[in-house]
Amino acid sequence: METQKKIMILCGGKFAFKSLQLLAYEKFVCAIGIGKSSNAIIDALERESEDNNFGFKSFPDKKSITEMRTWINNIQPDYIFCISFPFLLPESVLSYGSNKFINFHPGPLPQYRGVMPLFDVLKNQETETAICAHFMNEKFDEGNIIFNDPIPIQKGDTYGKLTVKLSDRMAQVTLNMANMLQFANNIPNHKQDETESCYYEKPELSDTYINWKRMTASQIISLINACNPWNNGADATLQGEQVKIIVASLLNEPHKNQPGTIVSLTDTINIACEDNKQIAIEILSTDQGIMTASQFIMLQPLIANILN
Repeated sequence: METQKKIMILCGGKFAFKSLQLLAYEKFVCAIGIGKSSNAIIDALERESEDNNFGFKSFPDKKSITEMRTWINNIQPDYIFCISFPFLLPESVLSYGSNKFINFHPGPLPQYRGVMPLFDVLKNQETETAICAHFMNEKFDEGNIIFNDPIPIQKGDTYGKLTVKLSDRMAQVTLNMANMLQFANNIPNHKQDETESCYYEKPELSDTYINWKRMTASQIISLINACNPWNNGADATLQGEQVKIIVASLLNEPHKNQPGTIVSLTDTINIACEDNKQIAIEILSTDQGIMTASQFIMLQPLIANILN
């Protein structure tokens, strides 16, 4: 009987938990390394590792990566899986073995390289994303692709909903990969097409800010969903006040107002957009806290009086 492959998991925290549970249940996991994360998550993984006799090591910063090769040499895994591990692995680590390091990128490659592909696929109004399994090299997200596992994006998916969906799917994808490594003589792969590649930097304020004059209603809704919950909503200026819009829907009604104008107040705050449509804001965050549209209106009686 063939010996079970030993797989080391390098991860960044909660997103990898379901994969860790499934791979551990199937007896593939031999060690867990975690990058920068919260103390609660690090403690939980360390306890799990002790209970199951896994190797465990925390890599809290880039400098600590210098200790990784010695740790890997001691563990002697057959393969190393990376799931949202936050640091680039240097050649001194990757030289442990050719095609032994496999990254699971939560976005299609080569089109969506970068640290937060789920934000970008939602903002760009894609209808599907993917989990890409690829061999790693010394650059982020550029190694040969093994496969892209497509995942549809449903209407109304937020960053949070899509993250949970991908975390669930990631568990099955990593198990499929482990079984391929266990039973296949070689793993088919191909170079990435650089003509289709795009690298997205971590979003900044200019990426999360609603530009009322230039964005259509559907683009604004997509941005709001892409910012929920990690950015506490999309950044916007509303009646001169800086707010974050957390939940809104498309209101397919024409208007005769300048984009960004409050058109009406019902149970929602209805805002004019540049494509002659409106968005209906349901929940937003202000300096006074997170509130419903109705609560915001009660705090802004002047606006209500003007519209009445």
